Amino acid sequence: MSPLPATVPAIVRTRIRAAVRRRPASGPVAPGDRGLVLRLMSLMLQYPDAELVTARPAVAAAVAALPASPTAAELAAFADWFTGQDPDALARHYVDMFDLRRKSSLYLTYYLHGDTRRRGMALLTLAQRYRAAGWDTDGGELPDHLPVVLEFAALTGPGAGEAPLRQHRRGLQLIHRALSDAESPYRHVLAALLTLLPPPTEADDKAVAELAAQGPPNEDVGLDPYAGELFAPPGTFVPPAPAPPTTVEGHR
Repeated sequence: MSPLPATVPAIVRTRIRAAVRRRPASGPVAPGDRGLVLRLMSLMLQYPDAELVTARPAVAAAVAALPASPTAAELAAFADWFTGQDPDALARHYVDMFDLRRKSSLYLTYYLHGDTRRRGMALLTLAQRYRAAGWDTDGGELPDHLPVVLEFAALTGPGAGEAPLRQHRRGLQLIHRALSDAESPYRHVLAALLTLLPPPTEADDKAVAELAAQGPPNEDVGLDPYAGELFAPPGTFVPPAPAPPTTVEGHR
């Protein structure tokens, strides 16, 4: 993997390598501040284990060094909270927001496909996209886990690298909405990410409102297809069991 900017310490580089590995002869790394911003978002949305807790001052310093922008302002608001939290309280908050709540899960294909067989195909397609770019996930996370998607975007570039983020914009909007409703400081990270994507359309806003009210589709075996609709029709959603806790190195 190409080296990360000097503002991110070696202990954080190790965390990124644990999320996604890049094979030799892969595509170019995204240049400039945009790549660093995406890497920082990836780190901020990982489980705050001992490594990341230790690296918080360096992460905050990298955010403070960013040029002024709405994106940087959102990340600075998060970093102020992130660096001042007790580690145990921070871990509990992370689990509450991302492991125990369906509407703020970090697994992006869930919002588009729910617990259906189409989600399995979407995960396979995303993994194939990574391999086509010269990437392999290490098996520690599903390919649609947002920190992994962000790191792929950072190192592959704003075109093909950010395509999965654009594809799942509505899911990202829902995560931001859920985090805002919960008054979680993690909402700032999602707000920062949304500033990098094209503005939402009226159709996006309507679909997110429907998704928030109805939930993603459940398994549709034996049901009529949704005829190309992004979400299930009213009344078909059965809430799935809570997602299992996020698994990263040092967190089980």
